[in-house]
Amino acid sequence: MIVLDTETTGFSPETGDRILEIGCVELIGLRLRETRQWYLDPERDIPEEVIRIHGITPEMVAGKPTFAAIAGEFLAFIQDCRLIIHNAAFDLGFLNAELTRASLPPLLAERTIDTIRLARQRLGNKGSFSLDALCQRLRVDNSQREQHGALLDARLLAQVYIELEGGQQSRLALSMPETTEIANPATPAESTPGVIHPPRVWAIPPAEVEAHAAFLEFLHKESGKHLWRDR
Repeated sequence: MIVLDTETTGFSPETGDRILEIGCVELIGLRLRETRQWYLDPERDIPEEVIRIHGITPEMVAGKPTFAAIAGEFLAFIQDCRLIIHNAAFDLGFLNAELTRASLPPLLAERTIDTIRLARQRLGNKGSFSLDALCQRLRVDNSQREQHGALLDARLLAQVYIELEGGQQSRLALSMPETTEIANPATPAESTPGVIHPPRVWAIPPAEVEAHAAFLEFLHKESGKHLWRDR
């Protein structure tokens, strides 16, 4: 799965707003793996009120590639993965506007997991479901989030998603692989794809099989019936 966030010049791609930053975090087995970050030339001005939200100035994106220039790298990274997005309709609207502008197929809404909807299912439909509010409710440290940022928010959202899916179990891992950050990679070949190993098949020793069968027989004699044996 890919946790994804964007920063934009405004709130509506229909009125000409564009993407400034894309942040992606790969999740494999609820563990954070690779990350990607692209700063983009929006080919338009950035309103001052928007700069105050995410801090991305015209100088920061001057000379950066356009979305069309990195579209291949972006699509190669997300492949056909499920996309975890907070308020998915917003980001998907901007991404699809950029993809359409680049004459590329849009991303389907069916492949997204909206964490606002998921949080309402898991936590009940009360209170705020902003990213900051969910971080507080799920005890995810967001102290570094002084301003919005696509990669930072994607990292926080990944942790929120893990908590919503039962994060206590994921903490039992004795070691967590570090993520690899690559900003605006030159080619897709520079990325290292995640490797998913098939599950191991653990053989049960014959002695344990016999002991289990003997225990079921004991239960049957004591109670007169047990569901495991009847099945």
